[in-house]
Amino acid sequence: MLTWLQRDSLDFPPLDRALQEPNGLLAAGGDLSVERLIAAYRHGCFPWFSAGQPLLWWSPDPRTVLLPDEFHLSRSLAKLIRQQRFRVTFDQDFAAVIDGCAGPRDYTDGTWITDAMRAAYLELHARGIAHSVEVWQGEELVGGLYGLAMGQLFFGESMFSRANNASKVGFATLVARLHDWGFALIDCQMPTQHLHSFGARPITRQTFAHYLQRHLDQPSGADWRP
Repeated sequence: MLTWLQRDSLDFPPLDRALQEPNGLLAAGGDLSVERLIAAYRHGCFPWFSAGQPLLWWSPDPRTVLLPDEFHLSRSLAKLIRQQRFRVTFDQDFAAVIDGCAGPRDYTDGTWITDAMRAAYLELHARGIAHSVEVWQGEELVGGLYGLAMGQLFFGESMFSRANNASKVGFATLVARLHDWGFALIDCQMPTQHLHSFGARPITRQTFAHYLQRHLDQPSGADWRP
């Protein structure tokens, strides 16, 4: 049964109560306070809803993840990175990145990054939990992505690209940095062909829960200073 969260409670139902259809819908309601969002990610779920819908929390099974050691860098992308057509930075303009991710897409008229969602993740960024990757061509922001870093885990949220391969360069640069910092896993949430081409693969919800238990509270060598 789907659980409705009360605003004054941060408790989430056990992951084994997530629905099978739609895949992984765990709870509805609550709010987007920083405390609730942190509790959600620690519990293995994330918010995903459209304007006009109740706040929905998801924990799909299987879960799409990327292990930094398994990242596949194609020859063409490696060549592009060596050519240095793009400049990649971290945490230099989080607001612009989330706005880019909320922008119009070819395949949809709407966005799940509502004003409330944007404000919540800006606050997470201000507290040093959410981070952005910016991809520049000259002085123009042409791509980027953002997500949450907790312990040795990175929870990817969204990416955008305004120039061919810009987001790929940003993602590849992020993975290399996370690998150097000792991160164990990148949560990609849902499968896409784009992510699979990098080596992302599905794991069971139970396996994902084990990663949470083992790595959420372990220190990393992360240094996100721009």
